[in-house]
Amino acid sequence: MNLLQEKIAELCGALKLERLATDWHAIAQRAAAGEVGYAEFLQEVLAAELASRTERQRQTLLKMATLPSVKTFEQFDFNFATGAPRTQLQDLAALTFIERAENIVMLGPSGVGKTHLACALAYKATMAGIKTRFITAADLMLQLATARQQGRLKEYFNRAVLGPRLLVVDEIGYLPFGRDEANLFFNVVAKRYEQGSIVLTSNLPFTQWADTFAGDPTLTAAMLDRLLHHAHIVQITGESYRLRDKLRAGQITKKGQLAA
Repeated sequence: MNLLQEKIAELCGALKLERLATDWHAIAQRAAAGEVGYAEFLQEVLAAELASRTERQRQTLLKMATLPSVKTFEQFDFNFATGAPRTQLQDLAALTFIERAENIVMLGPSGVGKTHLACALAYKATMAGIKTRFITAADLMLQLATARQQGRLKEYFNRAVLGPRLLVVDEIGYLPFGRDEANLFFNVVAKRYEQGSIVLTSNLPFTQWADTFAGDPTLTAAMLDRLLHHAHIVQITGESYRLRDKLRAGQITKKGQLAA
């Protein structure tokens, strides 16, 4: 490495231009061979640095989103899951609902792809540079209860509940909430109301949500009023998406029974 290269490396380090530090020499050689002007060379090295920073930001957001796995809309088998409203979901995938601080509630029986679709929305949001968090309802309640016991509930709300522009809460209704848990979840919805988007998935129709929220119809109605005021309801029907391969192989029947 000559003196000029050492100087450039020092300057890139001081300015935290990591990608430029590694790529500039190759770009400079291509520019010299093609007789590219100074402006074009500068544009190319800056574009490379921006692309690198964008990718690092995406990976950081993806890690912070705590997705159980990366899922995309392209991976979702709409040919099998005919009960999934494809047009509505494709419209929601444009993510304009986040700009308007609107919510999405996905309802349907177990296995029809609600979690896959919620993950796909979350992944698409992170790739668009939107701070996102994915969590199951059970884990959210556990973390809220722990934060309250440790006297840092306000801190937790500011960081984990209000911090993300998109909050995805999976599996509402699989486990019933006690009185304290129901009150905590009400506060999650109330504090994000018209401030940030929520995506919820549930295997229960709204008429049964009171059973999940401590059997309190008044609290449940107040929560649903805020949740659904600016919301898209995605009703998904059909057979279990997770059992599709067994269905196709004839190992089980559509009723979930083992094939003879």
